[in-house]
Amino acid sequence: MAYAFSISTSNVGIIRPLDGRNHIGLRPSTNVKFVNARRTIKTQNRPLLVIRASEEWERSPEKLGLSDEECEATVVAGNVPEAPPIPPKAAAPSGTPVISPLLLSRRPRRNRKSPVLRSAFQETSISPANFVYPLFIHEGEEDNPIGAMPGCYRLGWRHGLIEEVYKARDVGINSVVLFPKVPEALKSPTGDEAYNDNGLVPRAIRLLKDKYPDIVIYTDVALDPYSSDGHDGIVREDGVIMNDETVHQLCKQAVSQARAGADVVSPSDMMDGRVGAIRAALDAEGFQNVSIMSYTAKYASSFYGPFREALDSNPRFGDKKTYQMNPANYREALVEACADNEEGADILLVKPGLPYLDIIRLLRDNSPLPIAAYQVSGEYSMIKAGAVLKMIDEEKVMMESLMCLRRAGADIILTYFALQAARCLCGERHRRA
Repeated sequence: MAYAFSISTSNVGIIRPLDGRNHIGLRPSTNVKFVNARRTIKTQNRPLLVIRASEEWERSPEKLGLSDEECEATVVAGNVPEAPPIPPKAAAPSGTPVISPLLLSRRPRRNRKSPVLRSAFQETSISPANFVYPLFIHEGEEDNPIGAMPGCYRLGWRHGLIEEVYKARDVGINSVVLFPKVPEALKSPTGDEAYNDNGLVPRAIRLLKDKYPDIVIYTDVALDPYSSDGHDGIVREDGVIMNDETVHQLCKQAVSQARAGADVVSPSDMMDGRVGAIRAALDAEGFQNVSIMSYTAKYASSFYGPFREALDSNPRFGDKKTYQMNPANYREALVEACADNEEGADILLVKPGLPYLDIIRLLRDNSPLPIAAYQVSGEYSMIKAGAVLKMIDEEKVMMESLMCLRRAGADIILTYFALQAARCLCGERHRRA
């Protein structure tokens, strides 16, 4: 039977079969009208939508009006009702060898034989709540594209940033991390602009919190965007990165960000002892509830190139190997994780992500703290480039790479794919619904 749905102005659904009778819910009515305070609303509205039952449903057998006992007695008497026949076995292609089945008690493929079973037994899931969206900001009003990172922009902090966060929230992303491009004139050897309460990052934090009070804002704690030398710490004249003096600056930077409204400060500098010092500084200023996400295992990787272009923060000389970790080292990550745990870190981060899945799993297995993974700019740009060259399916590879990070043990993922991936996930849920 086909049904026409008429929606009245009183928001009451009238279901009218094509036989002409009106139905309210499941009850037929031959003379129905609704009255409100202003006027009578007739039910003879023109149908807005017609929903037709499937042919299979229309061919369903009629009920015979038998009780349960009568149905059971019929079966006992041998008059079994008809049901569809056993489906035929699918034929193998011509030329398939005829063999005896292998005597296997365990066949793992049985649990993978249908989409329903695969979904039921899926061990790892991913959702927009697992994403932290990295956003580049600058003092200008226009959003400037980043050449090495297709789809990413330096966002104007007053306009583009607000619009991008709105898009992210619309698909379930409510966590962002901010990275500033600081004017050259404000950079210095000691990076003092990092703790300017009216600097770019504090202003952006206050603006976001005013617009979206429930958003979770992560910040980057390091001197490289503010340093005229491009390093994460203060550089001595002989090229040595000064550890303790840098930590002093980082504490002031973290407090300034917390004062502006940051929820999570994230020291990415890899100086020794900085987590404990920042924790003490935050607590002393009354910011006991501000979390610390430590870049616990940040490797001296070659995957960071596009990011440094985005912020114009390449080292003016040398490299960062005296403070970032050696990519060849595994056990050293445990040393860093133990130190961060003891000093009061709330979240441990591994950077880069996909090339360091073993490190993510190592920290997951040895720490009760949440684990974060940073899918860095090089990982992002390689997938984008491969897609442009038609070498890979961008969406499938993107989602697989993010799922791999989750499977390895990451609770949250910092990824430039956050918005694109969340839209895919929302679309997938819509299709399932």
